[in-house]
Amino acid sequence: MSKKPRPELEALQRRLANTSDEVRADATAKRHAKGYRTARENLADLIDADSFTEYGQLAVAAQRNRRDYEDLQQSTAADAVITGVATINGKRAAIVVYDYSVLAGTQGYFHHKKLDRIFELAEDRELPVVMYTEGGGGRPGDTDVTTQIAGLNIKSFSTWARLSGLVPRIAINNGYCFAGNAALFGCADITVATRSSWIGMAGPAMIEGGGLGTHPPTAIGPIDVQEQNGVVDIVAEDEEDATRIAKQLLGYFQGAVGEWSCPDQSSLRDAIPEDRRWGYPVRSIIETIADSDSFTELRRKYGRPIITGFMRLEGKPIGVIANDCQQLGGAIDAESAVKAARFLQLCDAFELPVLSLTDTPGFMVGPESEQQAAVRRMSSLFVTAASMSVPIVAIFLRKGYGLGAMAMTGGSFVAPFYAAAWPTGEFGGMGLEGAVRLGFKKELDAVEDSEEREALFDELVTKMYEAGKATEAAAHLEIDAVIDPIDTREAIIKAIAAAPEPTPRRGKRRTFVDTW
Repeated sequence: MSKKPRPELEALQRRLANTSDEVRADATAKRHAKGYRTARENLADLIDADSFTEYGQLAVAAQRNRRDYEDLQQSTAADAVITGVATINGKRAAIVVYDYSVLAGTQGYFHHKKLDRIFELAEDRELPVVMYTEGGGGRPGDTDVTTQIAGLNIKSFSTWARLSGLVPRIAINNGYCFAGNAALFGCADITVATRSSWIGMAGPAMIEGGGLGTHPPTAIGPIDVQEQNGVVDIVAEDEEDATRIAKQLLGYFQGAVGEWSCPDQSSLRDAIPEDRRWGYPVRSIIETIADSDSFTELRRKYGRPIITGFMRLEGKPIGVIANDCQQLGGAIDAESAVKAARFLQLCDAFELPVLSLTDTPGFMVGPESEQQAAVRRMSSLFVTAASMSVPIVAIFLRKGYGLGAMAMTGGSFVAPFYAAAWPTGEFGGMGLEGAVRLGFKKELDAVEDSEEREALFDELVTKMYEAGKATEAAAHLEIDAVIDPIDTREAIIKAIAAAPEPTPRRGKRRTFVDTW
């Protein structure tokens, strides 16, 4: 016969139960009615079973002088944010899950203390952090706090930002994410948001209060806007999909996996069209070289001429950048340069080797390009590459022209640990057509007949192509080798294995920014 628990234990059990979805049935039902999950349902799906240690579960909003304390225990459970430590994919991580069912996920006095505690713990123990950010920003109703004016002397934002480059930080959003919540989301290294997301640096009340008009929350930072402008790295279908993606992303920073397979490599021999003017889907090449189902792309709709993402080779994680010749012919514009530079910073900070699949005519030029601050933004690729310690392996699929090609390979063709081309590779100080028009202008202008002039132009282009093809570049030692495309995966794996270990960066913070 079991003994009845002592009164204080019974009281504790009731307090803890007040934070559960079962006791907070009305709040749970409202979430489910919207097609959303509760905070604790997201938590359970994210972590390994029975691995969570919660911090601050008994917190309530600092509103005891205006609301019934018993009511606060349920209606403001955990003060709108669940924090703790668990394992994900079998390895430790810090967890922050905003609870929109509590005061719209707003940030109050004890709420910030919980954030500070978990961020400082992550910093001290070098734990990666996964955060669900749904919420409305700052909370003005915490009337128990009588010893502050603006309440801007909190540490949460600076402590969270200070983790940059020290530990991987992944933010997930579903629903409304405004003001302080959006600031936390935007500081993360990688951002994932569902199609039902609205993310903005102010919500409707603040916008209206600032005299900027009345707007519904769904007009502020909808997902199609935030995907196009690069705020969101990956768009997920729903919370379940976002959680799956976050676990996969975190896995790249957690090391190698034991089980892997890869596609048949023979298709690579015909991946480049015989006509050098035609485009091709470079993502198919990435997915063929990578371990099966291991490629995850970031910012697909932002900076589209360069593809960035993570993949695995024989279970080992690496970063990949690739020119997309179906976007601006593979020319690097200002946005794609900034996107690639920031991604390289991320790989370097967390010691992930980088594969560059290069096929570019160079930087995008012209008056419109300069209006995008091209000079500064494109140069960020050189600045970033100059400080990298992880190995870069460059594979030239086709075009390797000018400064843009150099920027794709760490700033110079000698910067990669290994630089090889497919037989379709072609090289020059600038695109062949432009080089002919510029270098042979006098000869071309001297030919009056347009058909004869075009024939001379084609002849000169052909001569320059022969002079600059991959085998000639390798013969002049401007690249290391020309390889059979079918051997690409093996060549990359061997090069990375032979490269020296990068300079350790653990404990050394780096700040990731989209410069300019």
